[in-house]
Amino acid sequence: MRTIMVLNAKGGCGKSTIATNLASYYAWEKEQNVVLADYDPQGSSMAWLAARGEEWPEIKGIAAWKDPVKIPKDTDVVIMDAPARVHGKELTQLIRRVETILFPVLPSPIDMRAATDYMQELKANSRVANRQVKIGVVANRVRENTIIFQELFEFLGKLKLPYVATLRDTQNYIRAEQRGIGIYEMAPSQVWQDVEDWEPLVKWLNSKRSRP
Repeated sequence: MRTIMVLNAKGGCGKSTIATNLASYYAWEKEQNVVLADYDPQGSSMAWLAARGEEWPEIKGIAAWKDPVKIPKDTDVVIMDAPARVHGKELTQLIRRVETILFPVLPSPIDMRAATDYMQELKANSRVANRQVKIGVVANRVRENTIIFQELFEFLGKLKLPYVATLRDTQNYIRAEQRGIGIYEMAPSQVWQDVEDWEPLVKWLNSKRSRP
């Protein structure tokens, strides 16, 4: 069973957007049995699932911030949407459950400073230090022809972790969220740029490089 967590201590970095689109990708493109476990009390991923129509592949949701996390035996992939500001023992418990962490970073000085501090805490975790968990960094909500993107690009290189994808800033994610779907389930003519953005990410996730 594949276990992937989207994690960053800072709120507003797009964790739920990435988590829901990943769940959609595995359910739609890979035709796999997917569980979406929402550990954030804001419940953004659960709200996305509530908007999802019956015409789309089923994704099972767990409000993990309040309910027991019981994964069905036939599950192929578990996507975990981690809460913001998770540290210490709570962070350790979450990391025990996963083999891959996606770490989104926004192109802003505040987000880059926060990412630097949090990454040090992550690297100190024994499972991460012993390479029992792999981390991939995602540049999120990016406008490439900007100075701040260049600064983000240089910053991500200094993290010494796999920089696996750059996701552009677009209204397509908002449109998908409103309907409870992902970009892979939208009209290809509308989202072809976004699908191209995601290709390096899903290629990395589907490779041995993303697993311990």
